[in-house]
Amino acid sequence: MFIEPNIRNTPHNSTGWIEVVCGSMFSGKTEELIRRVKRAKIAKQQVAIFKPAIDTRFHARHVVSHNANAVMSTPVPSSQEILKNIDKCDVVGIDEAQFFDEGIIDVSIELANRGIRVIVAGLDMDFQGKPFGPMPHLMAVAEYVTKVHAICVTCGDIAHYSHRLVSSDEKVVLGEQDIYEPLCRKCYYSDEKPEVKVSSTPTENVNGVHKN
Repeated sequence: MFIEPNIRNTPHNSTGWIEVVCGSMFSGKTEELIRRVKRAKIAKQQVAIFKPAIDTRFHARHVVSHNANAVMSTPVPSSQEILKNIDKCDVVGIDEAQFFDEGIIDVSIELANRGIRVIVAGLDMDFQGKPFGPMPHLMAVAEYVTKVHAICVTCGDIAHYSHRLVSSDEKVVLGEQDIYEPLCRKCYYSDEKPEVKVSSTPTENVNGVHKN
């Protein structure tokens, strides 16, 4: 379990840093973000949490884990909006970072340089098993990287991959268990993995446009 190196931010310890929590769908990324944020609040720190405005799967203004744990957040349309909404914060949490523009990298660095602890959570790979958006760069500049894992729904092994169950060429399709399932390396690259089905219900891409 991740233990904060310096949870108390004092005049003698005012250096910020970046933490990244990454993994596949259903691996507990948001759950871990919420856990760290709640611990910071217990330590009487000022916390601000942000998520991309396109992510409305569970709640428009809350960051919600698959276990239904939730914390209040500020939805923002772009990474630069985060800087406009920071006021005397000790800790900034950013969920679903893979959906943000590349500017989230510089925003995270600037916040850390201001002495703020930055906790970023997001998918490290897309449904094709390729690095997702700004996540690889964020992992590179972070002081601490935690990779969490789901359980493969096929064999029960550790899962690293997010297998999409519906047919779509869009890189980003918002969805849950009806759209994605976690698979281990062997099952993800197996010829016997579940076939992709044509979706019979609308899915939502990154621009908020519904497609069948």
